[in-house]
Amino acid sequence: PLYHKVIKKRKKVLAHDERNECQIGDRVRISETRPLSKLKRWKVDEIIERTE
Repeated sequence: PLYHKVIKKRKKVLAHDERNECQIGDRVRISETRPLSKLKRWKVDEIIERTE
């Protein structure tokens, strides 16, 4: 950034959860992969933080 400000960005993406273990609100690490469907280009690598 021009003025050395810290900027955080968030974006919702569709990611493939192969083992179906994620819940709504979980924080996960994703990685880019080949296109799996029309909108899915990401897969879930690990769950960082679970919601209760």
